[in-house]
Amino acid sequence: MIILGSQSPRRQYLMERDITKNFAVVVPNIDESSSYALRPIKAVRDIAYRKGQDLLSKVEEDTIITADTIVVLGKEILGKPADAEDAKRMLTKLSGKTHKVITAYYINHKGKEILRDEISFVQFNYLTPQIIDKYVASGSPLDKAGAYGLQDNNDFNIIKSVRGSLTNVIGFPTEKIIKDLKKLRVIL
Repeated sequence: MIILGSQSPRRQYLMERDITKNFAVVVPNIDESSSYALRPIKAVRDIAYRKGQDLLSKVEEDTIITADTIVVLGKEILGKPADAEDAKRMLTKLSGKTHKVITAYYINHKGKEILRDEISFVQFNYLTPQIIDKYVASGSPLDKAGAYGLQDNNDFNIIKSVRGSLTNVIGFPTEKIIKDLKKLRVIL
């Protein structure tokens, strides 16, 4: 059985849709704040790794997978918003600009470790204050890095284009994860 170390419903959905239905969820318990002092890729890799180490101390399964996603605009890391006002601030900053979405994932299979990252580039449409207010009022941005979700684009038209992995922008680059799970012979 694979243990997915994530409380994200989006990661759980992608795990079930793209990788396997045979997994359990155990939520890691780490303080992520210290990692944000690092450069963005190091920060997200550090968080994914530490989540994995936390799970290793809790479960005895053969395979664990953890991940973390950040949005980076310039040199600023945009994590999950603290509240609605913070979400509005982030969306205003992202409006009309291109930013990076970086997801790092950690796999441990019988002691063999893989730690990788994936980067996608997302260009936002210009967002009016009214669109931002309506989107934030929906509640959807409040639990997502950068205060938005690719899956919300049909309803709110926030994203103009994506260069790179779409599943990475959602927070779980399944294409790369599947390749690594095959290398480790976790899946065929």
